[in-house]
Amino acid sequence: MKFIWITKLLLITQLVNYPGDLMITQQGETIFTINRSDFLIPFPGQPMIDSYKYSQFIDILDRQVYQEPGNAIIDDQDNIVQEQIGSKLNQQEFTNQFLTYFFGNGPAKIEVPTLSIYPKVDSELLSNIREQQIGQYQTYFNSNNKNRSHNISLAVEALNNHVLFPGEMFSFNRVVGKRTTERGYLKARVIVKGEFSEGIGGGICQVSSTLFNAVDKAGMEIVQRYSHSRRVPYVPPGRDATVSWYGPDFQFKNQYNQPILIRAKSQGGKVMIKIYSSDAINDDPGNHPALAINLKR
Repeated sequence: MKFIWITKLLLITQLVNYPGDLMITQQGETIFTINRSDFLIPFPGQPMIDSYKYSQFIDILDRQVYQEPGNAIIDDQDNIVQEQIGSKLNQQEFTNQFLTYFFGNGPAKIEVPTLSIYPKVDSELLSNIREQQIGQYQTYFNSNNKNRSHNISLAVEALNNHVLFPGEMFSFNRVVGKRTTERGYLKARVIVKGEFSEGIGGGICQVSSTLFNAVDKAGMEIVQRYSHSRRVPYVPPGRDATVSWYGPDFQFKNQYNQPILIRAKSQGGKVMIKIYSSDAINDDPGNHPALAINLKR
């Protein structure tokens, strides 16, 4: 019995010290080199894989391999820039090849298997939903106020080329993101409890207000909108939409049968937002949804 145990331990020791590495490549370039011993549980008899260590490695490999897809967009020259197909690790196929190596002999090489990730918006879809303008609004600002102009430009850039599919809800805070210095936003005048003060991201509400009026003209279903606690100069009374990361949001829903495209631009002291969709949209200009209750804040 003692001889049998010694023999089994020798077999495991041989497997642990076997010099056959596994090279993992991506597009011909080596990204990892591993060995059986990295994942081996030293158990007498049949070699076993340490599932925890293997799972950790798969997570690392997946992050290394992952390539985010990119939607098709319309550039400043009004040309469509083609979408970018992303990729992720094909975990099942990689595991099959890894097991062949692990329970085999000698070195091996795996060209990492991947699965394609297709973007939501491709060139064909974008070309269809840019056909018909269904809403538009523009506002004006003092371009000499550099900080405020800069903040407006950042928010407009975040909105531009956004596509909202049928039944989807749009959230200004989610799409534009948190307004922080790390993301490039600067201090400018804001309204807090009816008083003017300086705050990071001042000027953003002009963008949300311009968007509100554009999508309202397009007949979108306004779900959430709040007015400022005092009048603002860039839109008529009651036509503003204040937003704050830890406070109010501006939200609307695409109740049409086609996706809508938001085109936003800030230039020369003017914010212009246009809403487009397909010719097949079930638009009824005479039947726009009622505005949400104008809640004072």
